[in-house]
This record gives sequence, structure tokens and C-alpha cells, in this order.
Amino acid sequence: MTDLEQHLLAIIQDAFPLEERPYLVLAEQLGSDEQSVFAAVEGLRKSGIIRRIGGVYDSKALGFISRLCAGKVSTISAGASDDSALNEFAATVNEIPAITHNYVRSHEYNVWFTVIAQNEEEIQKIVEAVCSKSKLHDVHILSATKKFKINTVMGAVAPTKTEDEKGVILSGAQCAKSKNLMQKQSPVRILSDSDRTRIHIACDDIPHSLTPFKDWGVSCEELREDLALKRMRRFGAILRHQEAGFAYNAMVCLAELDKSPNNSAGAILAQKPFISHCYERPSFEGFPYTLYAMMHAQSADELDRNIKEAAESIGNPDYVVLHSVRELKKTSYRFFA
Repeated sequence: MTDLEQHLLAIIQDAFPLEERPYLVLAEQLGSDEQSVFAAVEGLRKSGIIRRIGGVYDSKALGFISRLCAGKVSTISAGASDDSALNEFAATVNEIPAITHNYVRSHEYNVWFTVIAQNEEEIQKIVEAVCSKSKLHDVHILSATKKFKINTVMGAVAPTKTEDEKGVILSGAQCAKSKNLMQKQSPVRILSDSDRTRIHIACDDIPHSLTPFKDWGVSCEELREDLALKRMRRFGAILRHQEAGFAYNAMVCLAELDKSPNNSAGAILAQKPFISHCYERPSFEGFPYTLYAMMHAQSADELDRNIKEAAESIGNPDYVVLHSVRELKKTSYRFFA
């Protein structure tokens, strides 16, 4: 990537300008010109490094719930490797908009997917439908009992970082609007029809033009209001991590050593720049782990070092590493379809 592309990624992942001429604003920040900046971003989109540019909304703030599901799909038939059941499962999931992320991971529970819906009953029905149409079985639906970090902002050039009052490392653009998830979230507010229409549009990819918001028919002021009201976590570029240089990642699940109310293991892990997500979830039979952390690296050795560093920082608890073997689906949920 060019210097301009790297600097753009460091900015637009977390803070794509919500202005009528966003590329002009970026050009002024970087000492470039509007057309060059637009061409650079378009090149990153065309190459696949940028998956989309749009809003990342908080499902809870919009009256929805999100659940992580762990299950099993056999990849062995008659004693030999056979992916037919896995491919059938993937095809089934791809037809369900409520399932946004779906990965094969290196564990007995080899498929992990995320479901977004308006209530637990709806999520249960979706999971049951997948089981009936594929060979998915032994499924566990896991809520997030605590959220310590959600931050998928990554790039070849690391943004300036600082710490907020809780010690959570934030990127430069985040410092002005701390996203500390341990703070109390804003209550769900009643949404107008106009709100629902705007949010649905903003969950998509912006138009390929110099005036994307005008062409979308969406008000920048209202998008800024979504951020201020914490309906939206960020507006920016969502990357394909592999293409952006972070080809190695794993979900590391740890058994917390300290179960006291003041346990800070999750907060400690949230400070690690190589961890993008960190949640506390309930354990289940055969899986005694309660702390989930997504870790990313540019090499296998770096990933191993990161995992060891993270475990040591919280007292070396028992843990299991679930490497990402195959990405079956990764999309953004479009609310209010």
C-alpha cells in the first residue's frame, strides 16, 4: 500500500467524515487533493481491502439482541475427510440474513456463528431451522454477560493511542468519543420511520461518488446524531483483515482464575491492541471457558506470542485456542429490512 492509502486506513476505519464532501475533508487533513484521496479509497475498495464503508450500529440500542452460537458439523465420512456436510451448512446459513458471521474453527465445536434478532424466541427458531436443514447439532446459544471491548479498527499504520479513565486503549479518533463498553449503555429510544429508513440505508456500502451521503439521500447531521445517541458505534471502513495484512487470527477462550465481582481480567485483555473483541460468556458442559478474546496478528509466530502475553497478563489461566480455519460468512446486519 502507498503512504496515502495507509494513512487513509488509519483514519477512515473509525472516523470517515460525516460531511457532504468527505474526501475533501480527508484531503485537507492529509495535505492532498480531493480527487487523489477519492481514487485511493476507491482503489482500496476495488482491491477488497475495504469490505464496505458505512455505519456500525449497536443492536441493543436499536432493540435487537445478538447471540454467538457454537455447534458441530462433521467433516468426516466413512473414515475420510468430507466437507459436504459443512458446505451444506454454509449454504443454509448464507440464505439467512439474521446470521451475519459464520466461521469454522479448530475445535470439537467447529462452527461458530452470530445471530441477530429481536428476541430469544426468534433466535431459537433460526437455530432450529438451520439444524433441520443441515447436519448442525449440539448447538449452544451464548449471550454476552459482559462486554469489555468491541473494536475492529486495524491497519498497517497504527493510529495514535491513548487511555481513557478506565485504562482501555483507544485509537486517536475514538479519544474524542470514548467507547468504553463498561460504562452504562444508553437506553433504547423510540425510533421514527425516518430513523429506521436512515439506519437501514447506512448499514449498506456508501455510493462510489464524491458526495456519497447526498447520493444516498441521508443526512450527515442525523448520522452524527446516531453516534451521539450511541445508536451507532462508528461510521467507517470495515476491512477484510487478511487483505489488510492481519492474516492470522484466533478466538481464545479462557477460564478466569478470579471469579470475584471485582475481577479485572476482561479489562486487562481489553487494553491489548491485538485484541479486537473481548466478552464474558457463560460456560457450558465440556467447555469451561468464560472469557472470549479475538486476537489478530501478521504471522503465526506473532499470534502465538500475543496469546501467551495475554494469558500471562491475567495469571495464566487454562485456555483453548480456536484458530479461524475457514470464513463461511461475514456480513453486516441490515436493520429494519
